[in-house]
Amino acid sequence: MLEKIDHLLTEISSFSAKTNEELELFRIKFLSKKGIISDLFEEFRNISASSKREVGRKLNELKQKAQDKFNTLQQELQSFDVLSVTGDLTRPSYPWSKGTRHPISIVRNEIIKIFERIGFTVSEGPEIEDDDHVFTKLNFAPEHPARDMQDTFYISRLSSEDSDPRDIVLRTHTSSVQVRVMENQQPPIRTISPGRVFRNEAISARAHCIFHQVEGLYIDENVSFADLKQTLLFFAREMFGKETEIRLRPSYFPFTEPSGEMDISCSICGGRGCNVCKYTGWLEVLGCGMVHPAVLEASNIDSTKYTGFAFGMGIERPAMLKYQVNDLRLYFENDIRFLEQFRTAF
Repeated sequence: MLEKIDHLLTEISSFSAKTNEELELFRIKFLSKKGIISDLFEEFRNISASSKREVGRKLNELKQKAQDKFNTLQQELQSFDVLSVTGDLTRPSYPWSKGTRHPISIVRNEIIKIFERIGFTVSEGPEIEDDDHVFTKLNFAPEHPARDMQDTFYISRLSSEDSDPRDIVLRTHTSSVQVRVMENQQPPIRTISPGRVFRNEAISARAHCIFHQVEGLYIDENVSFADLKQTLLFFAREMFGKETEIRLRPSYFPFTEPSGEMDISCSICGGRGCNVCKYTGWLEVLGCGMVHPAVLEASNIDSTKYTGFAFGMGIERPAMLKYQVNDLRLYFENDIRFLEQFRTAF
């Protein structure tokens, strides 16, 4: 009988159940009133007195082991059933939809492809920059208000006594990338610089402390303002439609002279006037101008031989026009209900 019990102990230890039906068969076989263990207790009555103590101990061990095995497997199967039925309640339902690009990425890629078609390359640079590349080499005066804490996020401000007295900032525009390109490459230069920039502004539906820009730079011999105008007209009509008109207004930037702002005819009202264009029929989309000679000289480019133009635009504004989004904060909240509306081939 002891040999039989040992065999049953081995069988119970190696048993596993993948379904409730298999576990129920185990219970009937070992733990039911007509099961093996119950029969063994009936046979126990006929065991000699000298063997009862050892056989009884083994029988109790067998019964306890069978009961423990049953309880353990029952808990495992119940846990599995709960997971298989409910699962992760935050997961999307089946069939799962394909992921989509962020609207800012869609518009960024579209802008890049437009300028790539006319020979512009893409340049990128660090988001954490020094004052030299963000301001000084772009002809910003030492007292220019853009350098103030109200407009710029400073990571560290170094004193004039330091051996390398440069402030470290989060870049306020991607023009710093253009400076790095001019430092490392002689004309002809034809590049665009997309990227994320930071300014110390209050967050609202129309403004944010983080936004995205694409800036362009073209430097070569005999580059004129007419080249700038035709480049921007091509971009506007490729981006906003063949019927789009542009206008250029005088403006001021430290790094360009002359400088201008470019408006496009409102694509929402067709130039008739609406609340988006403030009933003017025009929308401001970018700043531009001829590269200031001081900027060229700061990067060791001969301003008597080369001229160039530069332009810069935020990506959020074209994205708002393209998708008629009226709140900038939606771009940064990662609300799946908002993001899943965008589909693209890019």
